[in-house]
Amino acid sequence: MDSLLVYGSYGYTGRLIAREAVARGGSPVVAGRDGRAVAEQADALRVEGRTVDLAADDLERRLRPFDAVLNCAGPFVETAGPLVDACLETGTDYLDITGEFPVFERLRQRDEQAREARITLLPGVGFDVVPSDCLAAFLNEQLPAADQLRLGIKGGGGLSRGTARTMLEHLGDGGVVRRNGRLIQVPTAFRSREVDFGDGPEHAVTIPWGDVVTAAHSTRIESIEVYAAAPSWADRALSAVDSLGWLLERGPAERVLKRLIDARLEGPDDRQLATGSAVVWGEVTDEATGRRAQARLRTPNPYALTVESAVAAAQRVLEGGRVPAGFQTPASAFGSEFVLELSATERELVETPAESGGQAAAIGESERPSPVEPR
Repeated sequence: MDSLLVYGSYGYTGRLIAREAVARGGSPVVAGRDGRAVAEQADALRVEGRTVDLAADDLERRLRPFDAVLNCAGPFVETAGPLVDACLETGTDYLDITGEFPVFERLRQRDEQAREARITLLPGVGFDVVPSDCLAAFLNEQLPAADQLRLGIKGGGGLSRGTARTMLEHLGDGGVVRRNGRLIQVPTAFRSREVDFGDGPEHAVTIPWGDVVTAAHSTRIESIEVYAAAPSWADRALSAVDSLGWLLERGPAERVLKRLIDARLEGPDDRQLATGSAVVWGEVTDEATGRRAQARLRTPNPYALTVESAVAAAQRVLEGGRVPAGFQTPASAFGSEFVLELSATERELVETPAESGGQAAAIGESERPSPVEPR
């Protein structure tokens, strides 16, 4: 990994990723806009550090020596664009650990440019969306005629400062699903259903997870929803979040919340990283025949998985010739079994009953979904 630049390397997840890359014998160059933080980290890891400002005129020059960039700096809706622009000019492969669906959609739309430049655009090489993307591809292999995909996420283990700030950026934006090939804006938690994550049915609500873009690329399925486990009272609470958008558009309120995040959050400690876990559930359906397939995937703490999967993905991209050019997802780049190569992951195919209980109703006219464009 001597030709890898890790941007945003001194944030919580970036630090873990840089440390893991060095532990594997690599010599990544750590980078970010805070020169002091970069220098301290570079000295500690005994690697090269570089101050990189995404708004600088010489960004392309700074990226040109590298074969790949791994972006760990969120919100990615702000950092992905400048880095991808520079990568297209310099022939540098791009990876990141985003979970923001607008970023996935923006990069998907640059597929042709990336092919012409002969580079790989590979966002989402962390917990968002490696396990869910690989599970979606696996289920599609079980039922190739499937035209509907439902995914569910259950997990914990704490939040990093960067993740919390990204969530704040999108608070009040509502939700999104894919319907007949189009991204549709919907209210937050607009739909609920029961999902069996392994211990019996649990309440879950829709969330704007990146698979509404990535799973469509990996499977060609055109109707996709993603759910997260949540208590039943959360439906109204999460729906009320949509009404907060006007408040967060006011600078003082947003600044106060960001200061609270910076003061209170760091990220999971070593014990949480070692003991935390998550479950990803998935179901595909062939509406014409009624056939279904379900599976579950158990993973370690989402941050622990992110560290291992991001470094493994960067290694594969740097090997050259194994990952196609253009926009890719973890499953389209590495196959559905990629997630099982990571530590402490376990997949099971679930026997489905003749009839599905807890299915959500179809979108009603009262919900007024509307097409959405990425920000």
